[in-house]
Amino acid sequence: MVHGWASLSSSVDSIFLFIMTISVILLAGTTGVMLYFVVRYSRRRNTRPENIEGNLPLEIIWTAIPLFLVLAIFWVGWKGFVFKRTVPKDAMVVKVTARMWSWGFEYGNGAHTNVLKLPLARPVKLTINSLDVLHSLFIPAFRVKEDAVPGRETYLWFQPDREGTYDIFCTEYCGMGHSQMVTKVEVMPVAAFDAWYREGGAAAGPLTKTPPAPVNGEKLVQEKGCLACHTIDGSPKIGPTFKGLFGKKETVIHDGKEVEAVADEAFIHHKLLEPEDARIKGFPPIMPSQKGILTDAEIGAIIDYLKTLK
Repeated sequence: MVHGWASLSSSVDSIFLFIMTISVILLAGTTGVMLYFVVRYSRRRNTRPENIEGNLPLEIIWTAIPLFLVLAIFWVGWKGFVFKRTVPKDAMVVKVTARMWSWGFEYGNGAHTNVLKLPLARPVKLTINSLDVLHSLFIPAFRVKEDAVPGRETYLWFQPDREGTYDIFCTEYCGMGHSQMVTKVEVMPVAAFDAWYREGGAAAGPLTKTPPAPVNGEKLVQEKGCLACHTIDGSPKIGPTFKGLFGKKETVIHDGKEVEAVADEAFIHHKLLEPEDARIKGFPPIMPSQKGILTDAEIGAIIDYLKTLK
């Protein structure tokens, strides 16, 4: 516990209530004095205007009190800011990757998820980066928010203080799929998280001698954010549906001209790496390149998965 705060959310709530209380008191005081003057110095009570001289003690009071309150607000806010930016030494580190339009989470054991899994009552540090444009990670339940900036690593920390599943939003407009860039943080009992963490490490491979698990195309399209723009049920979204896509003839825009192309393995592989070289007609030119994001093995796994979506 630091500065009397058990968690970051309690510090934010305490500071907010402190400032709100001062604001309400000032509002009530200012309004009360204004109403008193309206009655006390009304035309009916004062038929002849009089010149009222200054009152030095009163002027000192109405200058000193706001000054004290502003300094108090600054002090409490500063202590809260220091608390927010000082990461506990024992915090678990999770790497967060933002992209249009999804969140990805990587743990110290090599596991990757598209839902943030955390143990109860343990501090966690999120190191945040963006692969494309400016995003902003916001977890309202825990009062934390931080921008994801391309080419720069930012961070935040907090300590989950209650079990459950809570929303994660992007609060920086990042394109057409911005409103769908949502996921969850799942706060688990410590024992359950530790068991999941051990299993995740075994599946990821780097910390064990167990051979790495085969690449799963279905899991990849979820983790890499593909379903933010595409569906698997046949309905169109920002991009074409994956259902029935493989082997389908599409009209694409290539060098400014409309041409026919078959969505085979070569086409999909090239489309993932050079999305604007052959844009499918009827859909906006907003697909980000997957160069440096997907390996050839992962692209192959995704293509194999698309083949199953008849």
